[in-house]
Amino acid sequence: MQVALLNNLRAGRSKRQVARMLALLSDHPDTLHVETGSTGVLPEAIADLARNRVDLLIINGGDGTLQHALTEILERRPFDRLPLIAPLRGGRTNMTALDFGARRDPVRGVADLLQAVQQGTLAERLVKRPLLRVESRTRRDVQYGMFFGAGMIRRAIGLTHRSFPSGLNHGVFGPGLVTAGLALRAVFQGRDGILAPDKAQVYLDGKMVPHGEFMLLIASSLDRLFMRMNPFWGKESGGVRFTSIAHKAARKATSFPAIMAGRPGRGVTPEAGYTSRNVEQAELYFDCGYTIDGEIFGAVSDESVTLSADRRITFVRA
Repeated sequence: MQVALLNNLRAGRSKRQVARMLALLSDHPDTLHVETGSTGVLPEAIADLARNRVDLLIINGGDGTLQHALTEILERRPFDRLPLIAPLRGGRTNMTALDFGARRDPVRGVADLLQAVQQGTLAERLVKRPLLRVESRTRRDVQYGMFFGAGMIRRAIGLTHRSFPSGLNHGVFGPGLVTAGLALRAVFQGRDGILAPDKAQVYLDGKMVPHGEFMLLIASSLDRLFMRMNPFWGKESGGVRFTSIAHKAARKATSFPAIMAGRPGRGVTPEAGYTSRNVEQAELYFDCGYTIDGEIFGAVSDESVTLSADRRITFVRA
């Protein structure tokens, strides 16, 4: 089995961690190692790995690095056969790797993976998940990822990026705390600026969601988000887990904590402003911008976005 490590040099890590990773790789010369300093070099790096017929691709970076890599792999299709993907907790935010149960220490994670390959136990670490396919007809662009958020969530993550220095690993706690705090402020007092509600038309499998102004529009294929939140309670089989909370939803202050845990009360209904469904397709029309796995896509006029989950990827717990 050919193993490769895609190493994002911009991701949060200390000099000591870098030295430890390089020392580990020196003991495994058969493991390919590609370092990237920007997303612009990802196409060439991944194409080179595809030419080497990589079977297991370890990604040492955060959610953004993984999102760019998945989009490159699935859109350009450089691999004849998709490799197994093992995301490490090596970036500023690592929500996906954390949801898969990855080790906190990326170096230990790589060591465990290499040992599993040698011992033939890699199958015990497999995690199969659908991916969100995010198509913007306005931008003429397709992206893949595990989490989508529009409006207030996009602005909150932008604030998080400005609040926490780049190049440092904050896991999910720091960014999660900022975003959760802003969400709570929106519940109780948000009316303008970063907390302003957003106008949107939302269709889930062709059926329009009631209300036209929302404080929350999110979708994911993860089991849990940052700080172990699970704000999805749909029971359908669709791969797009989608939740919206209308600006004028009833009893937000009392309902919000249970909603974030995925355990809404009886009054949390679409008619009251709360919708959560697992669908095949979500269509959104807005002009408030969005985020995919922490990567920011700024606001444009008359945005038209379609979310689906038509691909499943086999990941590996690191």
